[in-house]
Amino acid sequence: MLKRLFDVLVAATGLLLLAPLLLGLALWIRLDSPGPVFFRQERVGRHGRLFRIHKFRTMVHGAAGLPLTVGADARITRAGRWLRARRLDELPQLIDVLQGTMSLVGPRPEVPRYVALYPPALKARALAVRPGITDPASLAHLDEATRLAAAADPEREYVEHILPRKLQAAADYAEQASLWTDLQVLLRTLRVLLGRG
Repeated sequence: MLKRLFDVLVAATGLLLLAPLLLGLALWIRLDSPGPVFFRQERVGRHGRLFRIHKFRTMVHGAAGLPLTVGADARITRAGRWLRARRLDELPQLIDVLQGTMSLVGPRPEVPRYVALYPPALKARALAVRPGITDPASLAHLDEATRLAAAADPEREYVEHILPRKLQAAADYAEQASLWTDLQVLLRTLRVLLGRG
């Protein structure tokens, strides 16, 4: 209950204070390449419920291919590359936090394609909480795109090596989550973002 109240207060305040920045980024995305401002994709949320996530569009509209970003992905736009480097493409997920499909901190929501590979025991644990904008696993895998680019088979590398670690971290988070641990993750995330600015 306290976590949800914290999420709503921070998300609402964040959207209000960041409104000029969000509008400016939205305008840049529209001017930089044809297509919508937002990228909407089906993700798996708490207890396996599907929802459509909000992100600023960072790839060319209608981009096909794997739901993974591999190195200097040719699908990424000029504005998208800048947004991704600073994680600003994630800011619209504050809308998802307000809607209750996401939390500020929680396991990153995965696409159904990869959730289908979760072992049942870990799946139940990882999906016991709302997915988040940031979490310990995403902070530990900041070099994911680079690592995938170095792999002969990026999807196999993700499924066999990266995904299991992320899933275990998600399950561990779900069992130990508290407002205090969330605050620590948020502070670590802010330090990373400021370091990338």
